[in-house]
Amino acid sequence: MQPHRHPGGRRGSLMVVAVAALGVVFGDIGTSPLYALKTVFLLDDGAVRANEGDVFGVISLMFWSITIIVSIKYLGILMRADNDGEGGVMALAALAQRLYAKRAGKAGILLVIGIVGVSLFYGDSIITPAISVLSAVEGLHVTVPAISHLVIPIAAVILVGLFLVQRYGTGRVGVLFGPIMVLWFVVLAAAGLGMVIQFPSVLLGLSPSYAVVFIFSHPAISFIALGAVVLVITGAEALYADMGHFGRSPIRRAWFFLVFPALTINYLGQAALVLHDPAAKANPFFLLIPDWGRLPVVILATAATVIASQAVISGAFSLSRQAVQLGLLPPLTVRQTSRREGGQVYLPAINALLLIGVLAVMLAFGSSDRLSTAYGISVTGALVVDTLLLVLVARPLWGWGPWKMAAAAIVFGGLELAFLAGNLSKIVNGGWVPLLIAGAVILVMTTWRRGRLLVQEDRKKKEGSLQQFIEDIRAKNLPRVPGIAVFPHPNKDSTPLALRANVEHNHVLHESVIIVSMSTASVPHVPPLEAFTYDELGYTDDGIEHLTIRFGFSDKPDIPRALRAACYAGVLPLDARDFKEASYFISRGAIRTTKKSSMVRWRRSLFVALAHNAADPAARFGLPALRTVTMGSDVEI
Repeated sequence: MQPHRHPGGRRGSLMVVAVAALGVVFGDIGTSPLYALKTVFLLDDGAVRANEGDVFGVISLMFWSITIIVSIKYLGILMRADNDGEGGVMALAALAQRLYAKRAGKAGILLVIGIVGVSLFYGDSIITPAISVLSAVEGLHVTVPAISHLVIPIAAVILVGLFLVQRYGTGRVGVLFGPIMVLWFVVLAAAGLGMVIQFPSVLLGLSPSYAVVFIFSHPAISFIALGAVVLVITGAEALYADMGHFGRSPIRRAWFFLVFPALTINYLGQAALVLHDPAAKANPFFLLIPDWGRLPVVILATAATVIASQAVISGAFSLSRQAVQLGLLPPLTVRQTSRREGGQVYLPAINALLLIGVLAVMLAFGSSDRLSTAYGISVTGALVVDTLLLVLVARPLWGWGPWKMAAAAIVFGGLELAFLAGNLSKIVNGGWVPLLIAGAVILVMTTWRRGRLLVQEDRKKKEGSLQQFIEDIRAKNLPRVPGIAVFPHPNKDSTPLALRANVEHNHVLHESVIIVSMSTASVPHVPPLEAFTYDELGYTDDGIEHLTIRFGFSDKPDIPRALRAACYAGVLPLDARDFKEASYFISRGAIRTTKKSSMVRWRRSLFVALAHNAADPAARFGLPALRTVTMGSDVEI
């Protein structure tokens, strides 16, 4: 398993990438100080009090949650479990499937677990931008109350702008946002440090004993508090999903050298302020800032929360591409936005859907306080799924023994299940929203996967053996017409439907027939000598040949250009100039539903709608529109 090579060979370049990673990976978790501690004191009409026991207990819970879940589980362990350089729940599920490939039953269960995990992540991807940007813009309530009625319009404009810049690529966005996030974390640390210096006793809150005492002395209150404490680790799954964009080393360095210390100091500062002035619990983050600095910090916080949204957006792009590769989503237009990083991609359809969802939930809830009631369930659910997959891959991947696996399950899983339980009370107050989103994604993925399998079964029957087809063609001695016909097809075992339809209806065959199969390698570019595999398919005199093309992840899958390159490389025994007039045939028949289908009617209709909106294969493979023909028999499900 070869991970993507990241530009981190030299210390200087590693630092550059680490700064860029700050602009994408840590935005979500880095803006949690805006609302996490405030939400703890707002829950259940102020059940958590602004006294030393409660404040120290909450701070201890926050610090050790970040340490255990983010620093140890994700940065220390899970980032070692990459799937060809990609991270996230889908990559982890695919890795688990590969490790358990010989156990068909378990591989199927692992795929279902992956579907649940990625569906929960989509719920998080819609709520995170809304709550993050709203929480920052709402700082106007403190700094400029006269224009507080413009909070929603301002937040909407900011979010639309964020989604519009996605087309320029994660790398460019990261370079732009990175320095801003460096300044943000420096401000976080500076704001908290002043209060910590004034009240150094707050450092006692870092002791795990305060968390234990808080839980056992106030079990009901601590259970409620967990529903808000989880906000400090939102973004952990996005951090893992974004690994393919920058690599593990830059992400780890940025976390341990800047992000983690800055977050800890700021939370300690907010805690010290609340202990010194209990009224500050209404908005401890902005009240931590001196009067003269609040408006600049509101502006900086707004920029930081825009960046926070970037973490889940880019993570959603990565997970969506992985879902397409695993056959869980229809083919989508994927634009590679970096020549060096295979994980840096942009999916226009996913970007548009996320924007619509984000604006909808923001307008529906209207404030970050109300949105916080919907936040947490999808986050904690995704954390639990990752831990489950971690335990499953640990033994075959790293050779973990039973005791080590049990310890991971108890420590990580126990804490995350507690968070999940604490958030279940939010369902009636808005927590149903991310669950509804997750349910819709699960429905789409399972419907597409089932429909795709039915289509493949029907196509396989209609395609028949390619070798037998060639034998039949030789026996019929069909007329040959001048020119080259190219048939994109996944393999060389079965016959392209377009090829079979052309022979059956036109009763002719081109002089040269090339069946082309494609695959994507986990390197940016494939050398010409390794990019092509040629097969005469048994005969040298029938003009029917097969060519396998391997594209690098940074290469546009342009079939005409690749065919000419194969001629220049001497792999394909044809003149490259002849491809200027070549014809391309796409095997694509209409999908018809039948009463005998094993899918219910409404799911068949959903599958057909998804298939009709899939990316056009001619555009995906760079085929010339005027010389491309779509042919094939109808496919039944």
